[in-house]
Amino acid sequence: MSALRLLLAQRDLFVGDVDGNAARVLEAARAGAAAGADLVLTPELALSGYPPEDLLFHSGFRRQVQAAVERLCHDAPPVDLVVGYPEYAGRQIYNSAALVRGGRVYANHRKQLLPNYRVFDEKRYFEPGGTPTLIDVRGERVALLVCEDIWEPGPARAARADGAEALLVINASPFSLHKQREREAVARARVADTALPLVYLNLVGGQDELVFDGNSFVMAADGTLTQRLPAWREATALVELERVDGRLVPVPAEVAAELSEEQSVYEALVLGVRDYVDRHRFPGVVMGLSGGVDSALTLAIAVDALGPARVHAVMMPSRYTAAMSRDDAAAQARALGVRFSEISIEGMFETTLAALAGEFAGRAPDTTEENIQSRCRGVLLMAISNKTGAMLLTTGNKSEMAVGYATLYGDMAGGFAPIKDCSKLLVYRLARYRNGLGRVIPERVIERPPSAELRPDQKDTDSLPPYEVLDPILEAFIEEDLSVEEIAARGFDRATVGRVLEMVKRNEYKRRQAPPGIRISGRAFGRDWRYPITSGYKSG
Repeated sequence: MSALRLLLAQRDLFVGDVDGNAARVLEAARAGAAAGADLVLTPELALSGYPPEDLLFHSGFRRQVQAAVERLCHDAPPVDLVVGYPEYAGRQIYNSAALVRGGRVYANHRKQLLPNYRVFDEKRYFEPGGTPTLIDVRGERVALLVCEDIWEPGPARAARADGAEALLVINASPFSLHKQREREAVARARVADTALPLVYLNLVGGQDELVFDGNSFVMAADGTLTQRLPAWREATALVELERVDGRLVPVPAEVAAELSEEQSVYEALVLGVRDYVDRHRFPGVVMGLSGGVDSALTLAIAVDALGPARVHAVMMPSRYTAAMSRDDAAAQARALGVRFSEISIEGMFETTLAALAGEFAGRAPDTTEENIQSRCRGVLLMAISNKTGAMLLTTGNKSEMAVGYATLYGDMAGGFAPIKDCSKLLVYRLARYRNGLGRVIPERVIERPPSAELRPDQKDTDSLPPYEVLDPILEAFIEEDLSVEEIAARGFDRATVGRVLEMVKRNEYKRRQAPPGIRISGRAFGRDWRYPITSGYKSG
């Protein structure tokens, strides 16, 4: 017979919906009791959702959290329950994990290490805990830890010194590329350091820019991965720990497969769109479909997230739109089964140019006329959004957002930007990945040279370096914080690097006005990018 049976409740919880989250926690507790579990684990800050941000300061929110804890104590079945919650203690707030047992909070662990980097700013809200928390479950001593507590050795070592025989860690760890490998490497370092098995429970779901991938796992004291829950969906799993030669040892169970980069990112985008649209109670989405690869990928993501009946694609041709663009947009809309409209902007464009003729007299056409076309399209899409209630999805990628190759109040107008953190080269990889599941994007959309089609024979490379050059330069600057000289030392032309970095800095004002989008990289524009708009710094 197992020495200890744990139920892992990998759940998609909703920031601010304290009552709803408490109900989900109670469901998990009942499932654990029915399965004969000794202890049920729920994610970090399960009651508030993660990250609750400045909701934590509201007195009404505080009252709701405290009422939810009382509800759990009163209504939870006779099974030990660990629930993450914001603990209010006078004027201080802690990121805590409570053990609910016998109708009361029997033990409480306050997160000891508070992350304050990249997307995290927990020191703005929480006070750190100071000591390990060990609980006795059926005679077995286990330690409670919260997320960042295992990213440095101190808390796990202290728990081991106090007599812990296993480490139980609840988390709200957001996704980025290769994050699961990083988590498991950190866990492997902790088990090597303490010679204790580790159980890691993670949140799943989308919250504004962040997405949480689940991927909860169990690791034996020798670093062997004995169990992993699936990514990108809610899951419930029993974990059994046996006593072997006087030590707790995880019983091997199903290890969900590690996903490819393309599948991980694609599923992140789908889940992020679904949760954002549904939690804002939009009936559906509307978006421009240009015949290019960015909007093609965005359309596929939207359909996979919401279903075709909730997606409306609009083609808005001008005098510069190629026939193949119109044909390919219509073909993709048919393939995915979405509502499709074609509305020409030519009349709006001509009327606008006529109205401005006096102001523009004696001035040659330039990007102004290009931007007018983009803003005509923005007016149409926002009008459809206002009239129908559907949210407008924008289709810009990270490469464009970085260098400002986008139009304020034009193609940047909208409520959510699914591929905002995807480089252009990644967009192509994702488009091919999605077609591998069933061809929905016409092949020539992926193969043709990218163009905004805002002037005759326009190509992106008229204004930008090839994406094979641009994207690595951007990654080195944005994610690695490298200088012009350091990037050029990788084999790039120094003048090109300097020009690209100046474009990035010059367009910060645009990014500040862009809609939120899903973070999938190590550093996205948004929560973890805080460059000044006004700056005298010269790249070097």
